[in-house]
Amino acid sequence: MDETTAMQQLNIPLNSDIFFKTLIRELAGTLEAVVGYEEAAGYFSLVGQHMGDWINTLYTKELGVAPLSREQVAQVLVDLKQRIGGDFSIVTQDRRKIVLSSSSCPFQDAVLDRPSMCMMTSNVFGVITASNLGYAKVVLEETIAGRCEQCRITIYLEQSPEAETAEGREYYGD
Repeated sequence: MDETTAMQQLNIPLNSDIFFKTLIRELAGTLEAVVGYEEAAGYFSLVGQHMGDWINTLYTKELGVAPLSREQVAQVLVDLKQRIGGDFSIVTQDRRKIVLSSSSCPFQDAVLDRPSMCMMTSNVFGVITASNLGYAKVVLEETIAGRCEQCRITIYLEQSPEAETAEGREYYGD
C-alpha cells in the first residue's frame, strides 16, 4: 500500500463541509474575542446582507416574479434553509408577521456559543423580506447558538406596537 492510499484510509473526520463550518466558527470566535460580540455581529451582518441580496436574486429570477408575495417570501426562507441543511418550517404567518422554527442549524455544532453567526440568518431573512415586502424586523427569539433546543425566528412585516417592543434588527426595502 502506498502512502497516499494509507493516508486516505485514516479515520479523520475532515471534508470540505466540516472544514468550512469549523473555519467560520473559528472566525466568529476570534472576532468575538478580539473586537467583541457587537462588532463581530456587525461583520457577519455585512456578509449576510450581501448573501441576502444574492439569494433574493436567485429566487426572483428562477421564479420569474419580483417582488415576491408574503407567502412566497415565507416559502423562500424555508426553502433556502432546507437547501443548506437547516430544518426550518413555518410556524405561523399572517399579514403582520412570519414565525419560523428549526430543530437544526446548517452549521450544526459549530454554531454553539457563537451567537454572532446568527446574524447571517437575521440579515439574509431581513434583506429578502424587506426587498420584496418593503420592511422586516427580524427577532431571534431562540437560537441553537445560544444552546436552545431550536431556533425560533419572528419576522415582523410592518411597524407596529408589537414589533417595536421586540428586540431585533430592522430592514428596509429599496
